[in-house]
Amino acid sequence: MNDVGLPRTALLRDARPVLRERGQREVFCGLTSIVWLHRKMQDAFFLVVGSRTCAHLIQSAAGVMIFAEPRFGTAILTDRDLAGLADVNAELDRIALSLLARRPDIRTLFLVGSCPSEVIKLDLAKAAERLNATLLPRVRVINYSGSGIETTFTQGEDLALKALTPLLPATDARQLLVLGCLPDIVEDQFRRIFDALGIGPVAFLPARHAQELPAVGANTLLLPAQPFNGEALRALVARGAVPVAAPYPFGALGSTAWFEAAARACGVDRVTIDRVLQPLQARAMTALAHYRQTLAGRRIFFMPDSQLEVPLARFVSAELGMELTEVGTPFLDRQMVGADLDLLPAAATLSEGQHLEQQLERVRALRPDLTVCGLGLANPLEAEGLSTKWSIELVFSPVHGFDQAGDLAELFARPLNRKARLAA
Repeated sequence: MNDVGLPRTALLRDARPVLRERGQREVFCGLTSIVWLHRKMQDAFFLVVGSRTCAHLIQSAAGVMIFAEPRFGTAILTDRDLAGLADVNAELDRIALSLLARRPDIRTLFLVGSCPSEVIKLDLAKAAERLNATLLPRVRVINYSGSGIETTFTQGEDLALKALTPLLPATDARQLLVLGCLPDIVEDQFRRIFDALGIGPVAFLPARHAQELPAVGANTLLLPAQPFNGEALRALVARGAVPVAAPYPFGALGSTAWFEAAARACGVDRVTIDRVLQPLQARAMTALAHYRQTLAGRRIFFMPDSQLEVPLARFVSAELGMELTEVGTPFLDRQMVGADLDLLPAAATLSEGQHLEQQLERVRALRPDLTVCGLGLANPLEAEGLSTKWSIELVFSPVHGFDQAGDLAELFARPLNRKARLAA
C-alpha cells in the first residue's frame, strides 16, 4: 500500500495486454463539449459552423429553452453553401459580426468546425485571422474542430484548450496550473485545499473568463484534472510546463493521491500534507461506505465513450470493491492515465477503440451487473435486462474531489437500486 492506501501493482504499464479494436463506433461528436465549456467561460461564445443536425444536437444536450440567450449557436450551412454556390466566408463574417453587435458582452468568439464544414474544406483558421484583423483587441476569435468524424465528445474540450495555449502569456514565476474544465463549485473547493496546503499561486485552464488567460513557462507545474486533455497538455509542455503525474481526483483515495502529488511537487512537507488531507479523506470514505455495501462484488463493464473510463474503473475497483469485467476506452493515452492504469487489477480486460458488435457480444456473454455506455446503447441493453449508466452523466455532473466522492458513487449505485425497487 502507498501513503494513501492505493495498492501498487508490479505490472509495467507497457506489459499490460490491450485488446485493440477497430470497427463501428457509437459515440457523441466533439460538439457536445460546448455544453460545459460555455457554462465555464462566461465571456465566450461558441459559434458552430455546421448543419441543422449540429444545432439540434447541442440544443438538446444543453437543455436550453428556445427563448433563452445561451453562449452558443450555429451558423447553419445550407445546400447552397455545400454545393459551392454561395460565398461561405462572406456569410460567416456577416453572421459573426451581427452576433457580436447584438451581444457586446462576448469577449472571445470560438469558431467551431463540424463534419459539414470539414467536408467542404472551410478554412476556419483563416476566418479567425480575418475577423481578428477587424475585432482585436475588443474581441478575440479562436477556431478549433468539434467534428465527430474522428473524435469522441470529450476531445472537443481538448482541442478548445489546445487552441488557447498559444495565446497564454509567458512567465518564469513558479506556479501550479490545473488543466481541465471543472465546475465552479469544484474549482472553489480545490482552491481552498491548495491554500490550506500552502500551494500558490494556482491557476486553472480554462479560467472562468476566456480573456483571463493564465501564464505558462518553465517553472509551471501542470496538474491534469481531466484525462482527455492530452493534446492540450502536450501543447503546454511544449511551452515549458512540467506535468505532474497522479491518479485523477475521483473518490477519497484518488483525490488524496492527486493533491499529494501536487504538494510533493511543490515541496510541501509530510506533516502539512497529512494534516490537511487526512480529515478530508476520512470524511469522503465515510460517504463512500454506504454505497460500498451496494456495489462491492458487483461486476461492471465500461464501454468506450468519454476517456474517463480508466480513472473511473480505478475508483470503482479500489474504493467501491466492484469487479471489472472490461474497461474500454476510445483512446488509451498512457501519458494521461498511466497512474490510474497502474492501479487497475491485473485481471481486468483493457480494450482500446471499438468494434461495436463484437463488444456487445461480450457484454451479452458476461451479463455484468452494470454497463457504463453511451446514450444510444443504454435503452437497447436495458430492454435485454441489463442495468446501464450513461457515461455522459459522469462528464456533466460534479464528480471530482473529496466532497463529491459520495455523489460519484451514487451515480453508479442508482441504476442497481432502481432495478431492485422495480423487482420488489
